[in-house]
Amino acid sequence: MINAAISGYCGKMGQVVSRMCGEAGNFNIAAGFDVIAPPAGDVPVFVSPMDFAGDVDVVIDFSSPKALPALIEFCSARSVPLILCTTGHSDEDMALIKTASEKIPVFKSGNMSLGINLLSELAKKAAQVLGGNFDVEIIERHHKMKVDAPSGTAFMLADAAASGLPYKPEYKFERHSTREKRGKTEIGISAIRGGTIVGEHEVIFAGPDEVVELRHSALSREVFANGAVAAARFMANVTAPGMYDMGDVLADIL
Repeated sequence: MINAAISGYCGKMGQVVSRMCGEAGNFNIAAGFDVIAPPAGDVPVFVSPMDFAGDVDVVIDFSSPKALPALIEFCSARSVPLILCTTGHSDEDMALIKTASEKIPVFKSGNMSLGINLLSELAKKAAQVLGGNFDVEIIERHHKMKVDAPSGTAFMLADAAASGLPYKPEYKFERHSTREKRGKTEIGISAIRGGTIVGEHEVIFAGPDEVVELRHSALSREVFANGAVAAARFMANVTAPGMYDMGDVLADIL
């Protein structure tokens, strides 16, 4: 049995992850961490992770970058693996994550979906084949409540495409601020916010007289929760400090 704590427990994703862990059968939700008043239930919820004194094998974070310092403090003190499913981390946050990974196992992915991670690999391959003569553009769409833009997944896909290009690209976010033709080494990244869109991502390779498009649509939050549960199952058995991602999980499954 894996004892898991969920940060952001009272949020929509926290509740979905809790339900999916219950359905997985070999998980026990030992605690929730959240600043929001908890729903009625049997899981104890703490504003501060350090107030929880029970046993935990892994912490799953679907909260906010603001919770990062407290989570790292808790996991470092307990030598517990930390799974970061939250996006929108600043450069300062990333430095904190890197330092933490020298002491504990830290899992981080721009997107927890298996399909998105496959799309990332396809984007890299397409860039290797087409990148010299094709322009790369990324479009992402999310619900109106998402606060970070572009999404962490958009950056993940941009980085994947960049790794396959024969040049070092420049990420271009705001074309309206300049009146000039597209640069040869740009990767354009556009963000759309509206309605209840769970998550849609496109990677476009536009070349002479032809266009190749790679696209992924998330139809429910369950796709992210499933990835988080798979990551928790994997990370609960990891003891070596370091940075881990969905590639490590997939390699363990396949």
